[in-house]
Amino acid sequence: MDLSLLSGALIVVFAGLFLGSGGWPIKLMKRAKYEHFGFVSILASAFIGPWMVTLLFCPNAMQAYKSVDTAVFIKANLFSMAWGVANILCMKSLMRIGFCLTGGIITGIGVSIGVTLPMVFKGSGLFRNAPAPTSPAGLIVLGGVIMMMLGVIASLLAGVGRDKMLQKAQKISRNFIVSLLMVVLGGILSAGVSFVFIYSQEPIVAAMKSYGAGEIPANFAVWAAGLVAGGLINLIYTAWLMTKNKSWNILCSLKDSGLSIIMGINIMLAIALTGKGMLMLGAFGASVGLGIQQAMQMIGSQSVGFIGGEWHGIYGKPRNQMYASIALLIFAAIIMACGNGCI
Repeated sequence: MDLSLLSGALIVVFAGLFLGSGGWPIKLMKRAKYEHFGFVSILASAFIGPWMVTLLFCPNAMQAYKSVDTAVFIKANLFSMAWGVANILCMKSLMRIGFCLTGGIITGIGVSIGVTLPMVFKGSGLFRNAPAPTSPAGLIVLGGVIMMMLGVIASLLAGVGRDKMLQKAQKISRNFIVSLLMVVLGGILSAGVSFVFIYSQEPIVAAMKSYGAGEIPANFAVWAAGLVAGGLINLIYTAWLMTKNKSWNILCSLKDSGLSIIMGINIMLAIALTGKGMLMLGAFGASVGLGIQQAMQMIGSQSVGFIGGEWHGIYGKPRNQMYASIALLIFAAIIMACGNGCI
C-alpha cells in the first residue's frame, strides 16, 4: 500500500473515531435534550461551519457555484434529505425499540448499502473507476462488510446483555412491526450523507479550484451546498419539538449550547475528513472509505461508553461480546483496506 493510500486510510480511521466519540459533550449537559443539542449542533455542522470555510477560503464562491449544473445540487440535496429523514427516524426508533436494536440495525443496513452501491452505480470523478462487486477487490471488500456485520451483531448482543444485567431493558413498542420498518428505512436512508460527496464532489470541487480555491476549502464547498436540505429538515423538526415543549429558553444555557457547538464542530470535521480520505484512497475510496469510517465510528462510540462508565460493573458474556465486536470491526477495516490495495 503506497503512502497516499495509507494516509487516506488513516484519515478515514480518524474521522470515524472522531465522529463516533463526538457525542461525549452530551454527558456533560445539564438541561439540554435532543431537540436542543440537535438544533445547535446541526446549525453549526451543516450551515455555519461549512459556509464560513467556503465563503472565507474559496474566492468568488458564489460565482463558482453558478457555473455548476443545477442538477448536481438537486442530486446532492436529495441524498442530504434522505440523511435528514434518517436522523429523525433514528431518534424516534430509539424511543420505541431502544438503543441496541436501533444502532445495530441502522449501522448494519447503512454500511451494506453505503459500501455496495458505489460499486454498482459509480460516483463522480475518480470514483467512476471503482471495481465491480464481483471483481477480486470487490469480493474482498464485501468480505470485510460481512465481517463488519458480525461485529455489529456482537455489539447488539452485548448491549442487550448489558441492559439485562443493569435491569434497564427497553420496553418494546406494541406496534413493533411499524417500529422495525422505521429503523430499517432509517438504515437505508442513513447512507445519504456519504452519497452527497460521492456523487457530487467532482463538478463542485473543479468549479471552486478554477476560481483559485485550495483542495480542502473546495471539499468543504461540496458539503456546504449539499447538506442544506438535510440540515433544514433537522432544524425544522427540532424547532417544532422545542415549540411543542415550550423549551426554547434552554438554548440560553451557555454551557449546554457551547457543548452543542463543540458537537457540531466534531460532526463537521469528521464528515469533511471522511470526504478527503475517500479521495486519497482512490477509485475504490467511496466504498472502502465509508466502510472503514463506519467501523471506526462504532468503536469510537463504544469507547465513549466505556470511559463514561456505561460498562462499569458489567462482566462475563456481555463484556466479552463487546470485546469481540471491537476485534471484528478492526479486522473488517483491515480487510477493506487490503481490498483497496488489490486494485
